[in-house]
Amino acid sequence: MAAILALSYFHYAGSVDTTRRTISAKTSQNHYLTTKQTAPKSALFSRKKLKLPNASTREEAILLRLKSGFTEDALHLFENMNTRDPSVWNVVIRGLTTNGYFQHALEVYYRMRSEGIRADNYTYPFVIKACAGSFSLVEGQKVHSRLIKVGFDLDIYVCNSLVAMYAKLGLIGLAERVFEEQPVRDLVSWNSMIRGFVSVGEGWNALLCFREMQEVGLRPDRFSIISILGACSLECLLRYGKEIHVQVIRSRFELDVMVQTSLVDMYGKCGRVDYAETLFERIYQKNIVLWNAMIAGYSRNGKPVESFACLKKMQEEDKLNPDIITAINFLPSCAQIGALLQGKTIHGFALRKGFLPHLVLETALVDMYGKCGEQKLARKVFSNMSERNLVSWNAMIAAYVQNGHNREALELFEELWKEPLNPDATTITSILPAYAEVALLRESTQIHGYVAKLNLSSSTFISNSIVYMYAKCGDLQTARGIFDGMVYKDVISWNTIIMAYAIHGFGANSVKLFSEMKEEGIKPNASTFVSLLLSCSASGMIDEGWEYFTSMEKDYGIYPGIEHYGCMVDILGRSGNLDLAKRFVSEMPLVPTARIWGSLLAASRHHRNIEIAEHAAKHITSLGHDNTGCYVLLSNMYAEAGRWGDVERIKFQMAKEGLEKSPGCSTVENNNKIYKFINLDKSHMNTDMIYDVLSIMSRKIGEDIYINSVSKLRPLDVIRKRSTSPEFHSVRLAICFGLIQVSLGSPVFVRKNVRICEACHSAAKKIAENTGREIVVGDQKMYHHFRNGRCSCGDYW
Repeated sequence: MAAILALSYFHYAGSVDTTRRTISAKTSQNHYLTTKQTAPKSALFSRKKLKLPNASTREEAILLRLKSGFTEDALHLFENMNTRDPSVWNVVIRGLTTNGYFQHALEVYYRMRSEGIRADNYTYPFVIKACAGSFSLVEGQKVHSRLIKVGFDLDIYVCNSLVAMYAKLGLIGLAERVFEEQPVRDLVSWNSMIRGFVSVGEGWNALLCFREMQEVGLRPDRFSIISILGACSLECLLRYGKEIHVQVIRSRFELDVMVQTSLVDMYGKCGRVDYAETLFERIYQKNIVLWNAMIAGYSRNGKPVESFACLKKMQEEDKLNPDIITAINFLPSCAQIGALLQGKTIHGFALRKGFLPHLVLETALVDMYGKCGEQKLARKVFSNMSERNLVSWNAMIAAYVQNGHNREALELFEELWKEPLNPDATTITSILPAYAEVALLRESTQIHGYVAKLNLSSSTFISNSIVYMYAKCGDLQTARGIFDGMVYKDVISWNTIIMAYAIHGFGANSVKLFSEMKEEGIKPNASTFVSLLLSCSASGMIDEGWEYFTSMEKDYGIYPGIEHYGCMVDILGRSGNLDLAKRFVSEMPLVPTARIWGSLLAASRHHRNIEIAEHAAKHITSLGHDNTGCYVLLSNMYAEAGRWGDVERIKFQMAKEGLEKSPGCSTVENNNKIYKFINLDKSHMNTDMIYDVLSIMSRKIGEDIYINSVSKLRPLDVIRKRSTSPEFHSVRLAICFGLIQVSLGSPVFVRKNVRICEACHSAAKKIAENTGREIVVGDQKMYHHFRNGRCSCGDYW
């Protein structure tokens, strides 16, 4: 992301000295000429006496001082002139514009007019450039109107400046209109139009314009080549980029450092970092811009180690210090490998060098901290930003989602609506996973409607996210409908729908979809096998799981990763092969993670094997992760075994570490309202009716609420056990409420924040059978579809 940000800020990293320019070009349009710029006390705007070459005229003396950066000296000479002809005014306006003093240049222009001096075709190009530099459309349109009035609107130099101004202000339609109305066009005209298309991201139009320019007989120069390579980069058109490279060689521009940099940048953006690297190594004299392009190429193509080496080489071999663009281009590499220390070092370096505040760099820092798991630091940078654009908001939303803070992401998304910014495809793609994890069906339907309103439904990438969102919200039927309606399905589309059926317990459907995927000619990737193995785990397909696990490397050349090993531990553990699962973990070539040991612990809990559970728990606690779930599972096993001393020991350890068990909570959505239940909840208006239905259901399913494996309990614990009887669990209360409120024929959807217990799972099957209703319960692990006394998971969860 950061590399994209950097290159959207400048076409060339070295074309602007951001540390030197201290006067802001952006001001309020309404107070454009009434607000004075304050010049800093620096060499840029100083009256320090310098020995300058002798000048024959005052005009030459002013020009020399302006070129040397001594603007105040030049203005002092200008003010003390008795008479000033138009050429002197032009020199001052040109000098101020060139030095970045755009407001001062416009003030001099208006003063020139007020003194009755007629501006000419040498004046207006720099006045227009000042309007573009200060991002003032109002002033630019005023000057354009004046041009038409005085008859300079068809002058080639003036028209070229207008094209460049409108393009810089993002008004490519107006730029094109001026260009089309030009009676004569030179190479600068075409270059301005091509560069304009590139600046607004219209790479294809830039390529068409470049081709048309050649058809009218104009030969591209270095600026044409640089701009058109930027167009190839925008559209990732490697073939066209290679054709331009051939033209570069034929035109003998291959030794031009700016052209070389553009080629390196183009190959990096088109995914051929090897070509970029070969070209880069052939260049004898490398400047900071070229090094930045190579660092960005490595970062963009997932080669962070090479990016680190490139930065080190730049400093050691060419003795070049990183600049602001180096920092922006390097931060994605830190993010890719979680190099938080190096990312913080870049942040500190930027602070010491005075690079901050800087919109692009700060956004890159937000992105880096988010991907390194430090969403608090990301939020701190984001909150301190003096200016934010949509990319900044997208980066912060993504940081929350990537770190599992989905509620915070949704809250930030709501804040974004209050800003004068409209969410784009990237925003939607970033926020959809948050909706999938914590939102209910109503909210998901609303965001889907917004996507349709933005005409983004045709995007395969976004459609994939919507399929996943509906699947995670429990609506598998809608998820499948969207998948079937997609015009183009990529490997991610198939992976998503396979995963959707897996988390709903329909493993056989996932296997069938995998066969269809292969028939469509889509080659599976590592994520495909994660989805498949999860399906086998959810449905108890042990043989199929082994078959897919061995097939990965054998048939597709995909080496199993930690996720694949985790799924295999799930498959072996759930099937009851705990000893085999334990041996599998000890023999795996990768270091087991907390998730791997957690799978073994959960399987041990399900099959009541305390010895292996303690073995897994020991490894989990040694890894230093959040051990809440581990302690709770172990405590429950000890309680069932009557080992109350161990239960108290676990409670003491949790209190010591400041950990608390998450209370069970279930939610039901009805008539656009969300109803929340906790265990033994009696806070609802319909409490009496809910408990009456619960009592009827308990009798119908033949459940004795006071006999729940209490043979090993002490009398005091029997009382405690009765007060927390599964009959009063939140999920049952939510189901009974749904039976009352949800219209007949519609499924009852319940979301639970923790895993559904065995007793409630059994009860839900029987309630579905007795009522003839479909009940869907989504817990922490998967969705359970209860129909006719059966569950989609086949009692295997």
